[in-house]
Amino acid sequence: MKPQYDLENIGSNFLIEGDFIKADPYSAGHINDTFAATYHHSGTHVRYIFQRINHEVFKDPVQLMENIKRVTEHQKNRLKQERIKDISRFSLTLLDSLEGVPHHRDTEGNFWRIYSFIENAQTFDIISSPQQAYQAARSFGTFQTMLLDLPGERLYETIPEFHNTAQRFQQLEHALAEDKCNRAKDCQKEIRFAEKNHKLVHVLLDMHMRGEISERITHNDTKLNNVLFDNFTGEGICVIDLDTVMPGLTLYDFGDLIRSSTSPSAEDEKDLSKVSVQINIFQALLAGYLETAGAFLNSVEKSNLVFSGKLIAFETFLRFLTDHINGDRYFKIHRTGQNLDRCRTQMKLVESIEQQEETMNHIVEKSILHYDF
Repeated sequence: MKPQYDLENIGSNFLIEGDFIKADPYSAGHINDTFAATYHHSGTHVRYIFQRINHEVFKDPVQLMENIKRVTEHQKNRLKQERIKDISRFSLTLLDSLEGVPHHRDTEGNFWRIYSFIENAQTFDIISSPQQAYQAARSFGTFQTMLLDLPGERLYETIPEFHNTAQRFQQLEHALAEDKCNRAKDCQKEIRFAEKNHKLVHVLLDMHMRGEISERITHNDTKLNNVLFDNFTGEGICVIDLDTVMPGLTLYDFGDLIRSSTSPSAEDEKDLSKVSVQINIFQALLAGYLETAGAFLNSVEKSNLVFSGKLIAFETFLRFLTDHINGDRYFKIHRTGQNLDRCRTQMKLVESIEQQEETMNHIVEKSILHYDF
C-alpha cells in the first residue's frame, strides 16, 4: 500500500541521519496516521515512527507536542537517576525538526512528529495471560509515578474535559436531539441503557470537587496496545501514545485498564456472549498497578478502583454511541455499524462488572492489606 503522503519529504524536515528507503502504514489506531520509515545509515537499516497528528481531534498540536517533550524528557531524567541501562527502550524518543522543535507542519497544514523506533518490542490488542495483564498495569503505574514530580506549569489539556462523563452524556443527548443520520431508531435499547445509568456520571467528578481525590498527571488512554512489550522477556517496557497525557484522575487510568483489558473479546465483537470481565485478569491488573502506584493512592482512590472500571466502560459506551448517531465522525471505522458494535461491547462490560462488583471489591480489599501501604 503506497502512503498518501510524501514521507521522504516529511523526513527531510527532521534531524534524521541516513538515506530514506521506504515507509509503510503502521498500526491501526483510531485517530492519527502512523507509518514506519526505514533509513540506511552507516551500513545498517534504522527505523523511525512517523505520525500525522489529527488536528481535527487535537486542536493545538504545538502545545500537545510541548506536553510530550516535557514528559519524555522527564522520564529520561528519572531513568538516568535510577541508573537504568538503555533508557531509549523505556521512554519514547522524539526527533527535533530542522527548526529545533519536536514537530513539523507541512504545506497542507498537517502536523508531523517522528519517534525513534523501539526494536524487538511489540504491542497486543487483547490480553493473553494474567502475566501480560500484570506487566501492562505495572507499566502504567510506573508511568504515573514517574510524573508525580514533573516540574513546571500544569500540562496543557489536549482534549479539554476528556473524561468529563457528565459532559459526554450531554453530547449524546445533543446527538440524539439532532439525529442527523436518522440512526436513533435502531439504537433504542442502547439509549434506554444510557438513561438508566445516568447516575454514574457525576460520582468521580463530585469526589474531585469535594477534594477527596486529587488531580494528577495521567495517560488517559490505558489500553493494552499502548504498552510496548519486550519480545524476549515479555516485560512491559514503554508506555506509548502520549497524546492524551494531561491533568486527570488516576482512577480514569485504572478504570480504562479494566475496561480495555479484562474481557477476552475484541472491542467491536458482535457476539456479546464473549464479552465479560475475567476475574483472574482483573487480579493481575490490580497487582501490577498497586505494586507501582499503590504508595501514592489515597484511601478514596483505592476504594473506587472497581467503580472506575464501570464508569469508564459506561463513558466509552457513551462515546461510541454518540459517534454512531453523529455519523462516525470521530472514531475511524472499517465497516458500517462498527461504532454501534463497539458501544454494545461496552454496555455488556458494564453489566459484567455490576454482576461481579462485590467479588472484585473484596479482591481489592485483600490486596491492599497484602501490600500494607
